[in-house]
Amino acid sequence: MVVREFEEEDRTALQHVYFQSRRYSFTWLDVESYALADFDNHTIGERIWLCEVREKIVAFISVDMAENYIHHLFVLPEHSGKGYGAVLLNRCLDNIGRPARLKCLTKNTPAIKFYERLGWRTKSLGTDPRDGDYHLMEYET
Repeated sequence: MVVREFEEEDRTALQHVYFQSRRYSFTWLDVESYALADFDNHTIGERIWLCEVREKIVAFISVDMAENYIHHLFVLPEHSGKGYGAVLLNRCLDNIGRPARLKCLTKNTPAIKFYERLGWRTKSLGTDPRDGDYHLMEYET
């Protein structure tokens, strides 16, 4: 496994990771509206790390460095549960300030449990008009 920062030639692979992971995870949303270009539009100005396994990109994390806000953490469905998300999260946390924050959709219970296992705590609840209810989570340590 290799963890490294995004390079422009990674864009197409990351578009596919984002597209496939969202379609798999967010079954309660209108996933038919998702497009490969969403990755480009949703990560503008963010720092991105990715995880490669046998030279295939299987996961990525993106963060708004100024806000210590993790915007995206996605792992290809067939690589889920292998620790790649935790490795990327730790790499990110090594590079941002505290408290670190993220939003996790309430219906995405596996992700909420993942973050809680790693020491994240829900600070508040909210609702996004497009995606629905979410947990605003923080990490202090």
